[in-house]
Amino acid sequence: MTKEEVRTVTLAKARLGPGQVVWDIGSGTGSLAIEAARLIGNGTVYAIEQNPVARELIRKNIYQFDLKNIEVIEGRAPEALLPLPVPQRVFIGGSGGKLEEIINLLQIRLNPGARVVINALTLETLTRILVLLDQLPWKKEVVQVSVTRAVSRGNYHLLHALNPVWIIAVQKEGDEGGG
Repeated sequence: MTKEEVRTVTLAKARLGPGQVVWDIGSGTGSLAIEAARLIGNGTVYAIEQNPVARELIRKNIYQFDLKNIEVIEGRAPEALLPLPVPQRVFIGGSGGKLEEIINLLQIRLNPGARVVINALTLETLTRILVLLDQLPWKKEVVQVSVTRAVSRGNYHLLHALNPVWIIAVQKEGDEGGG
């Protein structure tokens, strides 16, 4: 599950708005999809996930939060994305090794102004993303989020660092709105 602090920055970088279509590729437990659905009002979030256990967790979260604007999509990107409506916002949390194919599809399908936010946990993923995005005429922003939380150990409080996450936000060239 995407940690709350990382989720907050990721959602802010997406610049979500009412009525948007959002894809959450590699949705996992759906923590980003759930938060996005709460922010876009009458829009629709498509949570794309290949793992059946994760899909069931997404469905449980949808029920728990009584959300009507999330559709869970069974399948693997990029193939599972083909029948979906064109999004204004895309999250990529997992690519199943198909990052290049997903980025290529987004380059074709997205309208100008659309935003994509990718979370990378490893240096290899970050490097791969940057190489792929350098080939596209998209505005790019890269931030690293490092979270340290205080934990109690008896009468003391220790700091516990979580793994840093790189958040890469890109916008396809065109108007700022992206619909």
